[in-house]
Amino acid sequence: MTRDAATGGELVVAEPAWAPTVVVPAPTRLAELTTMWLSRQRSVHTRTAYRRDLWQWGEWCAATGRNPLTARPADLDAWIVEQRATGARGKPAAESTIARRLSAVASWYEYLVVNTAADPEPLIRYNPAQAAARPRVDPDESTTVGLDRPEADRLLAEARADSLTSYALLLLLLVAGLRVGSVISALIEDLGSDRGHRVLNLTVKGGRRRRVPLPPILAHAIDEMLSERGSPAEGPLFLTPSGLRIYELYVYRLIRRLARRAGLASADALSPHSLRHTAITEILDATGGDLRRAQDFAGHADPRTTRRYDRRRDQLDNHGAYLLAGRFGDPDAKA
Repeated sequence: MTRDAATGGELVVAEPAWAPTVVVPAPTRLAELTTMWLSRQRSVHTRTAYRRDLWQWGEWCAATGRNPLTARPADLDAWIVEQRATGARGKPAAESTIARRLSAVASWYEYLVVNTAADPEPLIRYNPAQAAARPRVDPDESTTVGLDRPEADRLLAEARADSLTSYALLLLLLVAGLRVGSVISALIEDLGSDRGHRVLNLTVKGGRRRRVPLPPILAHAIDEMLSERGSPAEGPLFLTPSGLRIYELYVYRLIRRLARRAGLASADALSPHSLRHTAITEILDATGGDLRRAQDFAGHADPRTTRRYDRRRDQLDNHGAYLLAGRFGDPDAKA
């Protein structure tokens, strides 16, 4: 078993329980290729998500007596149907979640096909996930639960009462609207300055580097947190109370624990992405729906992704019909 140096999480088990046993070299070959498939993903967050999604597929196959390397599209379809019914934790999975899992599994299969096609005994000859019935995801809708302003304020108040680290962490997620993967991989060395701005240089989705400004209230919260730790010059920016680098599950649990303390009705449905969702929505509200500014803030490649967070677009007061009524309506008509 190897571990991901950045997160401390398991990268891949050398010989999965569901690895084939007919051909002796196959498990080792499978483990090597799976490790390489994960390692080629530039983002630590992506590697973690891909590993989790693949393992869920493998464990489901093991539980239902299937071998992933002899799976057919119908087996992927059956997995999709079960996720819609019970999900991974006893409740239906969102269509976007199912689509993401299937995409990860399809990527893994394609990697195995390409890399073993010339072998005397290929691990697999075709990609069964390509023909599976992929869920349709509405590009204009987001299933993420966000917070309104009073709820966000109550959550931050609980974070401040909990610890300096909790407060700095949640404030960073809310003020900068960052993905959790970027935050958990942040280093103290990533802090800096640029033309009078305090900044944090982060690795974001796609492996790109991005410079994020730290407004005074956020910079002060981070400084206080580091001062409490003795003002270290290097190392992970955020640590757990036991001194380990924070990880995604830790942030999930922290947000939900603090949300329950704050009495938020949506506490058990919140995630780190809920804070990003809240931040993007607040930007749109504060700028009167300035999509370009919100897109730049969020780092979205596609403006349609940003539009999911715009609560104004469904308000009838803003409907274009009212604008056009003045252009085409009969001024002499009586209501």
